[in-house]
Amino acid sequence: MPLIRRRFHVFVWALALSAVALVQPTSAASAAGPSLWRKLALAAPTANPQVLRLAVAAMRCAVGSGMPSAQRLAVIDYSLPSTRRRLWIFELDGPRLLMRELVAHGRNSGGNFAKHFSDRQGSLESSLGLYRTLHTYQGDNGYSLRLQGLDDGFNNNALQRAIVIHGASYVSAAFAQREGRIGRSWGCPAVSKRVVQRVINALKGGQFVFAYYPDPRWLSDSDLLHCTTTQRSVTATDATPRTAGVGAKAIL
Repeated sequence: MPLIRRRFHVFVWALALSAVALVQPTSAASAAGPSLWRKLALAAPTANPQVLRLAVAAMRCAVGSGMPSAQRLAVIDYSLPSTRRRLWIFELDGPRLLMRELVAHGRNSGGNFAKHFSDRQGSLESSLGLYRTLHTYQGDNGYSLRLQGLDDGFNNNALQRAIVIHGASYVSAAFAQREGRIGRSWGCPAVSKRVVQRVINALKGGQFVFAYYPDPRWLSDSDLLHCTTTQRSVTATDATPRTAGVGAKAIL
């Protein structure tokens, strides 16, 4: 093929690729392309990159199955001790790290280290997987945020269990220094009262929260971690506000 003709073909291909790029989705969850988790890792060098990779995979599976995209993503790494700031909150447009905070696990999940997880009512354990945030309310623990579990078999009882984000006095560096761990909830990802308003305002109204632990059954059986084109549709649902519930209680 003559050189001029070959260059013309290259030019045509470049124009075609540019046109494809212009019509790609622009939502925060999809616009960053396959390297989103790498960008999150650059924004949060203290986070485990593989945990971020799983969080992005689960989020994309949910969005691809019909869930609206989100502007923010929170990642909880329960493999870290409770005395570490193991909650990261990201703005997906950029992306950039908004906050990194302490977060509690359930009383029966373990002491300083969480080891046991359950979605069973009354278990007082934390649950793993992807959540979508719903509405805020004022409950027994003050300003709180409801969570809808999207991971079938692992956290889909979150609404029934009243697993919510709320503030707690036992989530603090001072408590951790005194007790060797922060306090524990009845399964809720409780945060410090000092930052609870900022955390909830950043995450309310349809954002994603991803809770991780290297649990073999969850890693192998979670539909959201092994997404297929036949993945069932997931949709956001609401619930009647309640001022009390198993998950909303707080214990040390």
